Amino acid sequence: MSVIVEKDGKIQLLCKGADTTVNARLSKDSADLLTKTSVHLNEYANEGLRTLALAHKELNRQVYEEWKEKHYQASISLTDREQKLHDVYELIEVEMTLIGATAIEDKLQDGVPDAIANLANAGIKIWVLTGDKQETAINIGYSSKLLTSEMEEVFVISGETHEDVKQQLTDARDQMKELTKQFSMHTDGAAMESTLIFDYETPVQLVSFQEHNAGEESHPTGEESFGGFGIVINGHSLVEGLSESLEMLLLEVGCMCKAVICCRVTPLQKAQVVDLVKNHKSSITLAIGDGANDVSMIKTAHIGVGISGQEGMQAVLSSDFSFAQFRFLERLLLVHGRWSYLRMCKFLGYFFYKNFSFTLTHFWFAWFIGFSAQTVFDAAFIAIYNVVYTSAPIVMLGVFDQDVNDEYSLEFPKLYTPGLTAMFFNKKIFALSLLEGILTSCGIFFFSYGCLIDGIEHDGKDMVSLETLSFMSSSILIAVVTLRCALDTNYWTPFSHVFIWGSLAIFYIVHGILYSDVFGYEYVGSLRHMGGTAVYWLGLLLCVVGILVIVVSIKLARLLLNSNLSDKLRHKASIQRAKAGGKALTLRPKTSIRREFRTQSIRSGYAFAHEEGFGELITSGRYIRRGDNAQVTNQEPNAAAVNA
Repeated sequence: MSVIVEKDGKIQLLCKGADTTVNARLSKDSADLLTKTSVHLNEYANEGLRTLALAHKELNRQVYEEWKEKHYQASISLTDREQKLHDVYELIEVEMTLIGATAIEDKLQDGVPDAIANLANAGIKIWVLTGDKQETAINIGYSSKLLTSEMEEVFVISGETHEDVKQQLTDARDQMKELTKQFSMHTDGAAMESTLIFDYETPVQLVSFQEHNAGEESHPTGEESFGGFGIVINGHSLVEGLSESLEMLLLEVGCMCKAVICCRVTPLQKAQVVDLVKNHKSSITLAIGDGANDVSMIKTAHIGVGISGQEGMQAVLSSDFSFAQFRFLERLLLVHGRWSYLRMCKFLGYFFYKNFSFTLTHFWFAWFIGFSAQTVFDAAFIAIYNVVYTSAPIVMLGVFDQDVNDEYSLEFPKLYTPGLTAMFFNKKIFALSLLEGILTSCGIFFFSYGCLIDGIEHDGKDMVSLETLSFMSSSILIAVVTLRCALDTNYWTPFSHVFIWGSLAIFYIVHGILYSDVFGYEYVGSLRHMGGTAVYWLGLLLCVVGILVIVVSIKLARLLLNSNLSDKLRHKASIQRAKAGGKALTLRPKTSIRREFRTQSIRSGYAFAHEEGFGELITSGRYIRRGDNAQVTNQEPNAAAVNA
């Protein structure tokens, strides 16, 4: 960024920016100072400080006036205004004199390392896109727990030419495959397996890691677990990597890594990286940032998150969600995002099931009426079935339900993993909903028909008729689908009881009103007539219980034979409540004990991990004394979190 100022009759251009950008615009007279400054910049970056280079240039008034006229013409241009302004800026930002560099401590906000570590453990691919130097970016990675000492290798892509970048990316890919193969052979394939995964649109070869049973933190055989890979790419290499010929190779290598850090990137490059993953992977992308340079990235991603802070409100105004601190992203995804996905999946599954059960009952009835246009249910029931009778339970399920509480959701990030693989709603779940609807409708119709076909009224007449069959079938249908919703409810609230039992009560209230002598609808008196017979109540009870017993048996079999982490945690919570005499408990899971596989990294990066206390950098003050006073700000790395 540059500004032009005038003081005491002298016109000066003042510039600040990344050292790689400013250095390319310096005059040859700054060569000696540039060498010394580069050494200092590297030292600052190795200590985890964020750096900027400063330069200036004195402008002749005539030169300035000529440039000002060009700038004015470009600013009023009706075509390619942005490009013309950029070209004009390039004309003036040349042959500058280096002033020096600045270095500041830029602490991570509280909870950022733990939040990033939890998101990574949840299976979310995290890409950090930052404008910092490479050394500073690496320190950010280690301090935020994105890069860890347990990783097999952290690759650095720093090529200047197209061929260099291609060669480095190819070498990194080949080395990752080889290390993966060696580890797989060492563990006899128990810990992981290398497979070929092809994207729906573009073939991309990835490494698929076989996850252990969720909740188990240590390797079942006691052997060392696979640490994965990390990659760091600088801005010059990223320009070549995003070219049409290398973008798929870059995406392939990035998807093979647990962590990707892109440093010295421009706002446009941030958006291009997000767009690359968004267009070539069947994944949902999320971008989070706090400054104006993050706006393009936030708008490009499927979900944009803005952090309100000291850098203005541009990111917040451009985002879908906004909050004050980065650590709240953990709760947004692992708690509310996961609950929302779970509720939506249950909503869709139940919605299809109840409508298949309702619709297919007419199919079985059609065999007995020659496939005429007659319906087994009357017009009023058909009209209000979805609106009045079955809407409240499904709304309750989609708004309030949760399988485990928020504390468990945060403590066990593996609970988030099923959502990445669409485990709770897919073609298989849809097919099961269809099958269950077919069987339910078949049981409802034929059981109702069987109860009535041989029934005799007190006056000797046959009990079976269209009115009695319709009322009995509709009664069983409402009871089954409503209680089926109750079986799917994991989190009961007062609203749950009101909506579930209220729906059953509304059915009889509406029937009593619509089919009374006052309103005189088509099947007038059916409730009064059937409610006084033992056949109706016994048939209703037997059919509902019979269908639900089958459903409960299938659920119990799944819990016993193929329970997941959520099931185990709910079982644990129920045991805890039973021991406490039925009192509600706020349960906190035991802290898992992690075995250290390697010595800890020497990269403490205090400037990005202030929770550990004041380090040598602050107590000695050796770098602060070399330059101007540094102002401490609270920021966090800009990250594009991708579910790959």
